[in-house]
Amino acid sequence: MADVKAQLQRRFQHLLDKTAPHGLYRWIGFAALIGLYLLRVYFLGGFYIVTYGLGIYLLNLFIGFITPPVG
Repeated sequence: MADVKAQLQRRFQHLLDKTAPHGLYRWIGFAALIGLYLLRVYFLGGFYIVTYGLGIYLLNLFIGFITPPVG
């Protein structure tokens, strides 16, 4: 089981390393996924609480990213 997990981690890291130079395309893909999620929430009429929590979480990550380090 540990070998399978290590192999999956290596494959995932390889995928991340291959996509690292393509920042613009990753942002476009991210925006498309967010758009699809928002369309799903709108048309299905649900997941508002989950979306609200996800938004707060992402906002917290963004604030942590733009805040200069202390010390």
